[in-house]
Amino acid sequence: MTSKTPDSARLNGAASAPRGASRPAEPGASTPATDPAMTALLREALAAAGGWLPFDRYMSLALYAPGVGYYANARRKFGTMPQQGSDFVTAPELSPLFGRALAKQVAQALAVSGTDTVIEFGAGSGALAAQLLETLDASGTPVSKYFIVDLSGSLRERQAERLARFAPRVEWLDRWPDEIHGVLVANELLDAIPVELLRWDGQHWLQRGVTMDEQGALSFDDRPGEARPPTPPEHDVGFVPGTVTEVHPQAEAFVRTLAECLKRGAAFFIDYGFSESEYYHPQRTGGTLMCHHLHRADPDPLTLPGQKDITSHVNFTGIALAGQDAGLRVLGYTSQANFLINCGLVDLMSGADLAQRGMAHRLIAEHEMGELFKVIGFAPGDEFDSLGFSAGDRSHTL
Repeated sequence: MTSKTPDSARLNGAASAPRGASRPAEPGASTPATDPAMTALLREALAAAGGWLPFDRYMSLALYAPGVGYYANARRKFGTMPQQGSDFVTAPELSPLFGRALAKQVAQALAVSGTDTVIEFGAGSGALAAQLLETLDASGTPVSKYFIVDLSGSLRERQAERLARFAPRVEWLDRWPDEIHGVLVANELLDAIPVELLRWDGQHWLQRGVTMDEQGALSFDDRPGEARPPTPPEHDVGFVPGTVTEVHPQAEAFVRTLAECLKRGAAFFIDYGFSESEYYHPQRTGGTLMCHHLHRADPDPLTLPGQKDITSHVNFTGIALAGQDAGLRVLGYTSQANFLINCGLVDLMSGADLAQRGMAHRLIAEHEMGELFKVIGFAPGDEFDSLGFSAGDRSHTL
């Protein structure tokens, strides 16, 4: 998996109020799968599945299929310039102060747990890793290893080039370590984990899947299934027929795996999303699914598969419960703005020039990334007073 952060254009297309994002394409609205290799792969997968793929399987292929998936091909993803072929800008690329502030939380967690290892899932361009290592080294915080878990070979190459000066401490892993003794960080990882897509027809929740016609055009097809939102069944009557939403079993399974592996240390996830009551508000009729290509947002995941990002907001209540049920303690949950301010971002901005301050302000501005993005922290065993949640903790809202 890999991390990604919307720029302002992406945020404008994302859901920040109960009504949510624009509705995905309706069943029967055919769109072409333009990449021949991806079309062939999808056709083969559909044939093996009897002509219908559940959306989470389609999303997995579109993002991660070896060689042709969005995060598995050589196409550029991250950057501030759409004319250079990038699709969105990550928070660490937007401002180096993001990583410098986060480093204070990482340093505290390393000291409290008595560990000296950092592990990052989905390291993107390597910008966050560079910022964390630079800041931790400058503060005298010992880091003996910085592990990166990333499925994208092309991104690994970019990361290795950017982080060459930190060799040999930086290492890449193909899978979860059997045990983690250290601090895990993940900036926009959970939103890239495939989701199941559901539609309420007024009486039942139907599972949304994908089909392909003889010409290679993709369309949605809704069928009966077992999945439903994690709200009580009696709440279903409040949903408008035609409502589309997502459920996140794979993201929750990821957190349960984390609980099995994390023996000492802490984990911090930064992503955009909501608590369950906000996520499944009956007025959010269109769900949160959104795609991004050349810094433009659109709600149709069936166009350009493998060539654009597909993302969903995070249900942080589900993430918190998955961690707790598997034995982790929730250190806190708050907005990105609160978290970064608690970690000293304002002081860092005071020492920056005007241009740097302007870019860093986007990290905490309510209409930019400050409120839509949230941070949740976990630790095994005993909790500690985590710096990033020292003010404005919203754990009670989960």
